[in-house]
Amino acid sequence: MKIAVGCDHAGFPLKNVVLESVLAAGHEAIDVGTFSADAVDFPDFTKKVGEAIQKGEAERGILICGSGVGAAIAANKMKGVYASICHDTYSAAQGVAHDNMNVLCMGGRVIGPELVKVLVPAFLNAHYIGNEMGGERLARRVNKIKDMEKHS
Repeated sequence: MKIAVGCDHAGFPLKNVVLESVLAAGHEAIDVGTFSADAVDFPDFTKKVGEAIQKGEAERGILICGSGVGAAIAANKMKGVYASICHDTYSAAQGVAHDNMNVLCMGGRVIGPELVKVLVPAFLNAHYIGNEMGGERLARRVNKIKDMEKHS
């Protein structure tokens, strides 16, 4: 998979760990910035990740801001982008498997590099099971979310 990775200045210290974790998991990383620790606005980089998904340039995305919250809020404003802050492997994997999450958000001021090294593969190794036998209830729920998106 191609994974768009973006961050603001607060997430910048973890960005290389994220990029390395994406590559170690066997995927291609698309680095959309930021490229220094100089102060920037997280919505600008959230938009870049979201647009990469919308255009089909990336299948999934990873965002890092100070807490992860702002990036998740901004990402969820974009059609076809389903983001959540995850600081545990269960949520990172189940968010994909049950809810078709395609963007992992993390807080650079909340977690450290060792947790990133397990969160990223948990997110990337998971797959949506709503289209598989027995996943009908999950698909029904995800379709309700997509319907909400159409009518907002």
